[in-house]
Order: sequence, then structure tokens, then C-alpha cells
Amino acid sequence: MEKQGWKFFRNALGISERKEFDEMFDIPRLYITTCTNSVQLVPFHPIAMSILFHHYKELMRCCQQLEEIITS
Repeated sequence: MEKQGWKFFRNALGISERKEFDEMFDIPRLYITTCTNSVQLVPFHPIAMSILFHHYKELMRCCQQLEEIITS
């Protein structure tokens, strides 16, 4: 249900970024027990999510570059 709440944010992303957003948003499933203890959505959450998403994309690019270096 939380992911549905981010629908407008997701739709504002470019088409290529939506897959990355979906992948990022699937990560909390690994920590479902911990997530059940989270607090209610506050205005800061969209700001934090934007920052986290940006850093997630940068990290994925770094991982891809490292993988290319290792396999060359």
C-alpha cells in the first residue's frame, strides 16, 4: 500500500528511472519485520526518499562500473 502512495512520484520519473525506482522500492521486503515498526509518513519522508533514490542510482552506476572494470 505504501508503494501506491508514491505513484505520483514514480510517474513523474523518466521511463528508464521507473524500473530503478521499482527495484529500490522492493528492497524493504527483505526487511519486512523491521519495516513493521516504522512510523507514519511525515512531510520529510518525500525529501528523504528523493535523496535516497538519487544516491541509490549513483551507487548502482558505481557497481556497474566496478563490474565492468573487474570483467575487463
